[in-house]
Amino acid sequence: MRAVALNEIPSAPAVADVEAPRPEAGELLVKVAVSSVNGFDAATAAGYLQGMMEHRFPLVIGKDFAGTVEELGEGVKGFAVGDQVFGVIMKPFLGTGSLAEYVTVSAGYGVTHVPAGLDVKDAGALGLAGTAAFDSLTALNVAKDETLLVSGATGGVGALAVQLAAAAGARVIATARPGAETDFVTSLTDADIQVVDFTGDLEAQVRALAPEGVDAVLHLAGDGVQLAGLLRPSGRIASTVGLTQEAVTGRDVSVHGVMADANAQTLTTLAEKAASGALRVPVTATYPLEQAADAFTAFASGTLGKIAVTCS
Repeated sequence: MRAVALNEIPSAPAVADVEAPRPEAGELLVKVAVSSVNGFDAATAAGYLQGMMEHRFPLVIGKDFAGTVEELGEGVKGFAVGDQVFGVIMKPFLGTGSLAEYVTVSAGYGVTHVPAGLDVKDAGALGLAGTAAFDSLTALNVAKDETLLVSGATGGVGALAVQLAAAAGARVIATARPGAETDFVTSLTDADIQVVDFTGDLEAQVRALAPEGVDAVLHLAGDGVQLAGLLRPSGRIASTVGLTQEAVTGRDVSVHGVMADANAQTLTTLAEKAASGALRVPVTATYPLEQAADAFTAFASGTLGKIAVTCS
């Protein structure tokens, strides 16, 4: 089958012929229709995960998937051949990813059915970013009318988090450059999103909007310590990029490290929101599998929202 594979680390993602996977007991074989590019995939190719997870070569990368169940492994229940499914590859090793024509996934974790009304392209770009946004906001427990600063609002996780937070009644301040980035962020929801330019004096801009500090911060990009300094006393910051409590020792703030847990319940919740129109999956560019290298180049250049990759 055709897949985006790495023969060594680090190396540039490239499309190659690799052996198609077979489902083991408890697994589904999925014919992938759509996947997407995530920061995790770029980090894998760059070698940043060496020593953290087992790497199996040739290493097919990709976390998100949406497609059709082609075969059931022994003992699988709750799914049937022909079902449309989506989710996130959550295996404890790297090598059998979803940027491919076929992928095997555990039927018990990281996969659920695609509901009626959810486009397969959106489903294929929703899983990892949506889960990271959902889990971050759960960790922060932002209440109605609290002020949330989203740093990194133009990426996939940030764009989804802005929508989820606004729908929950939070006052959202988002970071973006003036122009196209600001237009993108403010178009995500009908709520009044206030935008600050992270290339300028970020503290002055945020303090002008929240003089006593914001209640919570979602740290997806930027200097986490600086962002923590924008919190009010007893404020909370959730980070997907490694900020720790030790980094802000002496400050009256709490740090929540977030690793996306793509369980079926969370995936189903996100899918239902997207199918109903309450959540828009911000796919702004789509590439065929054979042009996956171009998709990674676009991702590295800062393409807004999510980049989808069609695999069949």
